[in-house]
Amino acid sequence: MTLTPEMARSGVTPQMLSAAHRFKCPKCGKEFSLFQSRAIACRSCPQSTKNCKYVRCIHCDTEFPIQGFIVNTKEKEKFISNYMNGVVKNYHNSFGYYRK
Repeated sequence: MTLTPEMARSGVTPQMLSAAHRFKCPKCGKEFSLFQSRAIACRSCPQSTKNCKYVRCIHCDTEFPIQGFIVNTKEKEKFISNYMNGVVKNYHNSFGYYRK
């Protein structure tokens, strides 16, 4: 999916688009997004707010590196990890679930 001018005007960023994109798990074949992975499969993991470089399937609980699965370079891996770190940290701070 490409970022359209309408999406950009409404506040959608390329990072948000990447994190919301649905990927197929290489092990079980079911689809999930990075948002779902961090919100469901990683919710009790303390690494979810520490720039984790992994994505976990919400269906079979298999963990994969973000690089090669969602992005293709180390720079993009770091960028999307930092982005998701901020999203999860903001959620935890807003709702009182932050773990140090």
